[in-house]
Amino acid sequence: MNRQNGAERPYDVILFGATGFVGALTAAYLAEHAPEGCRWALAGRSPEKLERLRDRLAARHPHCADLPLLRADSDDAGSLRELAGSAHVVASTVGPYVHHGAKLVAACAEAGTDYTDLTGEAEFVDRMYLEHDARARETGARLVHACGFDSVPHDLGVYFTVRQLPEGVPLAVDGYVRTDAVFSGGTFASALTAMGRGPQTVRAARERRLHEPRLVGRRVRAPQGAPHFSGRTGTWALPLPTLDPRVVERSARALERYGPDFRYRHFASVKHLPMALGGTAAVGLLAGAAQIPAARNWLSARVAPGTGPDERRRERSWFTVRFVGEGGGRQVRTEVAGGDPGYGETAKMLGEASLALALDDLPATSGQVTTAVAMGDALLARLRAAGLRFRVAASR
Repeated sequence: MNRQNGAERPYDVILFGATGFVGALTAAYLAEHAPEGCRWALAGRSPEKLERLRDRLAARHPHCADLPLLRADSDDAGSLRELAGSAHVVASTVGPYVHHGAKLVAACAEAGTDYTDLTGEAEFVDRMYLEHDARARETGARLVHACGFDSVPHDLGVYFTVRQLPEGVPLAVDGYVRTDAVFSGGTFASALTAMGRGPQTVRAARERRLHEPRLVGRRVRAPQGAPHFSGRTGTWALPLPTLDPRVVERSARALERYGPDFRYRHFASVKHLPMALGGTAAVGLLAGAAQIPAARNWLSARVAPGTGPDERRRERSWFTVRFVGEGGGRQVRTEVAGGDPGYGETAKMLGEASLALALDDLPATSGQVTTAVAMGDALLARLRAAGLRFRVAASR
């Protein structure tokens, strides 16, 4: 349903939740990088906040003075149906998605509208698959979750790594993540929500496995690895129980290029053992506290939604993801790297993913799909042109 093969609609891209912290950063990115002729708009529930955001954008980019503003509320299904029906792509930054995201996904699936978001919430992704994948396949909608730091560098990083390895043989890839960054109130709230919904998350994953088609003639796995010291990176490797390995696994299931037997493991890479032990303990305590509603609410109030690191702190932030891939007697080491992962680069990833869906010539896909499956080479080229580094570090 993109501009090349779909019916004409008023907008190529609508950014929903534009006045939030990462939403405003994404709006600023689109103001600077959306190509001439791209028809995009800002959407949210507060016309006053939308107008203030547009004024800020227009101060730096005068062509944004007439940027369309659309009122929609995540709890108002009628306004979301109208929003979805007027765009080729709707990009959402409104989280926690398990509380605020489902009605927009439903509207996009029904209208045949492509959808992107920034969720890292496994329960939400699985629920949306169960409830809307079938309808999206019928209407042609592409529902692409996790279009930010969750999970673009990991999904496309593995995609890039696999392309450096032989075809038609068993492949194994390990990813090692390092970051130096600060989270926002919205990210913290989403993380606490996910941690506090363990039983619901397990139940949604189980139901999804019952409904997903079985692979025939191929095997794909994303097991949780054990903590260990990695001689490959010279760091301690701690398994990361995030959405990212699940996304990689789904890309591998959908793409034959990942070979007849594919395995991916996902780790945090930590230089010093005390830091590794302390980080593990801190996450465990946070997860435990998230099970208690009063404690969860108290923690969430410590970092107000809509707030985040200032520009100076974001400029100092960075991330690297190193991949080690093996197969067919060959080993390759690759790296994906960039600046501030959660905000500056996430705004870039969401913006470019949404523009790719709206404007690029892409593979024919529909339903709930990953960034590698839906956009693959096109998004990889866009992100490299936008400054993210995808490189081969070594091979033998």
